[in-house]
Amino acid sequence: MARVANRQCITKTASKNKVWYVAFYIRLSREDKRGKDESESITNQRLILTDFLEQQDDDDEYVFIDEYVDDGISGTTDEERENFQRLLADIQKRKINCIIVKNLARSFRNNGDQSYYLGDWFPRNNVRFISLYQQPIDTYKDPQNAQNIAVPVQGVLNEEHARGTSESVRRTFDKKREKGLHIGSFAAYGYQKNPEDKNALIIDEEAAENVKCIFAWFLEGMSKNAIVRKLNDSGILCPAAYKKSKGMKYKNPNVIDGNPLWCAMSVSNLLKNRIYAGDMVQGRYRVMSYKIHVQKTVPENEWFIVENTHEPIISRKDFAKVQELLKKDTRTAPKQKTLYLFSGFLRCADCGKAMTRSKVRGNVYYYCRTYKDQSKTACTKHTIKHNHLEQAVLYAIKQQVYIAVSLSEMVSRINTAPLQKSQSIRLNELITSKEKELSKISSYKQSIYQDWKDGEITHKDYRQMKEDYERQIEVIGEVIGNLQEEKAEFENGIDIENPSLSAFLKYENINKLTRDILIELVDTIKVYENGNISVRFKFANEYREVAEYIEVNNHKNTV
Repeated sequence: MARVANRQCITKTASKNKVWYVAFYIRLSREDKRGKDESESITNQRLILTDFLEQQDDDDEYVFIDEYVDDGISGTTDEERENFQRLLADIQKRKINCIIVKNLARSFRNNGDQSYYLGDWFPRNNVRFISLYQQPIDTYKDPQNAQNIAVPVQGVLNEEHARGTSESVRRTFDKKREKGLHIGSFAAYGYQKNPEDKNALIIDEEAAENVKCIFAWFLEGMSKNAIVRKLNDSGILCPAAYKKSKGMKYKNPNVIDGNPLWCAMSVSNLLKNRIYAGDMVQGRYRVMSYKIHVQKTVPENEWFIVENTHEPIISRKDFAKVQELLKKDTRTAPKQKTLYLFSGFLRCADCGKAMTRSKVRGNVYYYCRTYKDQSKTACTKHTIKHNHLEQAVLYAIKQQVYIAVSLSEMVSRINTAPLQKSQSIRLNELITSKEKELSKISSYKQSIYQDWKDGEITHKDYRQMKEDYERQIEVIGEVIGNLQEEKAEFENGIDIENPSLSAFLKYENINKLTRDILIELVDTIKVYENGNISVRFKFANEYREVAEYIEVNNHKNTV
């Protein structure tokens, strides 16, 4: 920010009737910078103010002290203008008693602030305020003019201009967000702005390697706190420090310490960010208004999300796994870096709460958390030994793998057989029947118009009958659409590379249970009071579709 400590002072001396310690206040807004309006530039404002001061020929003495410049800052708030705050501080220190600005809009775009400073703060601190253009003001030489109705009117006009400009900028930014164009000042950690296109992202190889490590460590079972310790112990800079090391003027408002480190929140936010899967996610925060520059969170359903806008750092498969893990209770025991095998997967079959882990004389057991930690009357133990649980879950997965192999063989046989599917025939008959029904009702709808014109029915009856037919047409149209989609699905068949099958097929020779296998195949494991368990696998809906496809196309039912 510009200062003139080493600049020759401008001093106008006469009979020293009054001594004015002068400050120039100069502001360039974001809109001025974007529009490259030279008439509002810092250089131009400085020349205008300097020329004005040099032309003063009254009996007072003018001593130029300093200039206070806020570059690229909105005038709708005084708190965010660093040099405006410095100016106020110097006034209170009695260093300044005269402020000169080009016009009121340079000082204020908020009519409330303008009224407060001109009508209260400046007079109480014995400050002379001079505005040169667009409603000129000199509170010392012409105090009555400063009270003129035109001054608050100009304040209202300035504020309205700020509101309109803010709304226009917001609409422009929203249009860019809808197209998946990056509009942030800084790229997310792991990316950088494309030098050839400021609205596009390219991978920052150095930071991207750290992103890959964080996702890999989390999938391997490391807790977020363990990842934080590993990053900090390895001397890997956190995102804020990394950006500064690259010469960016980046400031994280949530970081107070001058030497920021990784924390669990920064790791958690990174793991949740879809940008690493190649999707642009913007609009998660917005300022409260053009006058209140406080950010508030935006509901997720109002975010701007555009898929596949840039090269991903993390595969969608791994990103999806991480999101599933983040939903689970995955706390580690003291002094542990990795998660236990069943951490986040176990639930009491009766109360639905998570199971807690205990080690008794070298054996590990799981108990209902409600029973153990809250009340023995609210639930029962539901205890199960770790070794028994591990064997049971492994057996359940082997059974599911066996079923997947069988289904895959049946699907392959059906897909290679030159047969006509009975379901397709049934769907064709249903579609034909519904199309005939639709044609008949459409004909009825057309005929009632002529009945009304011929006077056979009233206009009220015509309207009611027309609305009823239109409702029937809409319902039948939806039914036909659903039948056609179902027919297309059956005619296209089931691919043997279907995710629900291939996920289990690759574990055909499984003989040991690992956390990675649980993450990929299992949703939850319920433990019953008698020691039995039930395993809820992923891909349940897809499995059902495969089974239905096989049932419909079984050779006994085909024609």
